Amino acid sequence: MNRSVIAWVVAFALAIGGSTLAWVWFAGGSGEPSTNLTTPAIVDSGTTILGASSKDDGATFVIDSSQTLVTFEIDELLQGSPNRVVGTTDQVVGQIALDMSDLSTAQFSEIVVNARTFKTDSERRDRAIRGPIILNTASDQFELINFVVETVSGLSGAAQPGDVMTFSLTGSLTIKGVTSEATFDVEAKLVDELTIEGFATTTVLRSDFGIGIPGVPGVADVSDEVVLSINFVAVFG
Repeated sequence: MNRSVIAWVVAFALAIGGSTLAWVWFAGGSGEPSTNLTTPAIVDSGTTILGASSKDDGATFVIDSSQTLVTFEIDELLQGSPNRVVGTTDQVVGQIALDMSDLSTAQFSEIVVNARTFKTDSERRDRAIRGPIILNTASDQFELINFVVETVSGLSGAAQPGDVMTFSLTGSLTIKGVTSEATFDVEAKLVDELTIEGFATTTVLRSDFGIGIPGVPGVADVSDEVVLSINFVAVFG
């Protein structure tokens, strides 16, 4: 292949790569939420805990977003070296209803995360994540991630301040308009009568939710597995 042909091929490749990066940048939008999140209600399933008037009868704990962080983690091969991408946001809402004398009656509202507000260590990556190929959260239709709890396993007995509770939550996780079952493993501590601190985590496959990866220079491979976690504080409210 002569030099002029090689030069033309290189120039064409650079033009395609540049146009791809430009498209990724503008498609990602600003990252500003379209609206403030509202804490979902707990659906009454007939237990006596709902509508309780005091901490002795039962309590509702509301996620405090100022002390809560939602994280995703995914591995990639960047410039030939392994790299773990970590994205975080504090834009999450939800609540928990607990009767401390009978944890088996625990109820959870839907957990909602504004995925548009995820931030990593790169603005360019953030814009790519918000774009149509990955999460498409620049679109209002797919701005939110929703988790509807359907089964609680491992909660029983009573609790008092200082106790640690280990349990799991299984339900429907919706990302980018696709719903799939997920199970979060949870460890939570009743700090006092007014505060619960905890950590919940699950691993999902991005392919289950139709989450692709744009072809950009330097990124050779991205794992299918994504770790999702919530480091939360919920306060009596």
